[in-house]
Amino acid sequence: MIRLHLPFLAALLLATPAHAVVGGTDASDTPLAHSSVMVLSSRGGVCTGIVLARDVVLTAAHCAAPGVEHRVHFRDESGAPVMLGIAARVLHPGYDAGAIAGRRRSIDLALLRTETALPARFVPASLTEAPVAAGTPLTLGGYGVARPGDHRSTGTFRTATMPLVEPHGPSRILAWLKGPAASGACEGDSGGPIVTADGGVLAVTTWASGSGKSACGGVSQGVLVGPQRAWISRATAAWGAEARWE
Repeated sequence: MIRLHLPFLAALLLATPAHAVVGGTDASDTPLAHSSVMVLSSRGGVCTGIVLARDVVLTAAHCAAPGVEHRVHFRDESGAPVMLGIAARVLHPGYDAGAIAGRRRSIDLALLRTETALPARFVPASLTEAPVAAGTPLTLGGYGVARPGDHRSTGTFRTATMPLVEPHGPSRILAWLKGPAASGACEGDSGGPIVTADGGVLAVTTWASGSGKSACGGVSQGVLVGPQRAWISRATAAWGAEARWE
């Protein structure tokens, strides 16, 4: 654990308990929340992360890019903020920071190793590579904003359930979700889990589109973890950890 430096204090002010995931519901006391944390940057960025081991967090690569300090954030049993320093990070070699603008393929995933282990109340998530058909309801979770542009509405873990839609992308690396109403991922939900009905993490949220005049609430996109199993296994094994797979 580390002391809170000013840039992270600023990010923490944006992460006061409120809401997250537009059109979602509060899920702060669910098993999925107990496998999720926040990832904050020294520039005020807010993301979500998935606990794979007591000292390993899976998130989106754009949430952990080099050149910026990052911390894993959670609140202790008394509600006090805690931040853990990052001992090591690995970005997927297929990550392309300019992929969205250039309409190119990118594996937007990263693994973080914390300097200190998370408390025992955090339960490592189980990952899944099981095939899922279009139309299957999936649940997306995150600590992001409840209202686009309102950064003070981050900080509470919320979920939204939406059907999987086609296509998955030409290389079968993506999962796209879209519900009948404006709901889904928004700012701060990147790096969060997209799970099947049995709770297995199928994908990691990486991008979202708008709905109508809103910046969010359209399509939510995630990178499937199954095709990246070998990379996840190699990286976690190098740290003496092992991801759980269903």
